[in-house]
Amino acid sequence: MSPSSNEPLHVTSRIRIPADEFDFSYVRSSGPGGQNVNKVATKAVLRWSPANSGALSEAARKRFLSTYSSRVTSEGELVLTSQRYREQSRNAADCLEKLRAMVSAIASPPKRRKPTRPSKSAVKRRLESKRKQSEKKQRRRPPKPASDL
Repeated sequence: MSPSSNEPLHVTSRIRIPADEFDFSYVRSSGPGGQNVNKVATKAVLRWSPANSGALSEAARKRFLSTYSSRVTSEGELVLTSQRYREQSRNAADCLEKLRAMVSAIASPPKRRKPTRPSKSAVKRRLESKRKQSEKKQRRRPPKPASDL
């Protein structure tokens, strides 16, 4: 998906983030690459404010902000970067793909754990195993000296 198009980012059938909520900027990439890295601003920087996004439900917004709190700035913006490719458009698409993966991870609420108990036979087997292990270790000990009467 090209960031210059005005198509929304489709995450799920219910979550579509409008393209106008994204703020892209481009800077020079770091690392090796010679003149290309030194001359061309191909690193894509995506800024998105999940707190102000109308695409997320309130529950999904809370899950997103709690899950990715370390990646959200104090102003409430999520900043994603990509310098994987030598082209701006591919790096921008990579940023959008990263965002899609993050949002889809929190799209549905986690399943609630049903508390369970071990069956009586499982408890009995565990205790029997512990008793056998204890007896085995007791047999390895040297015999106690006979007391003088």
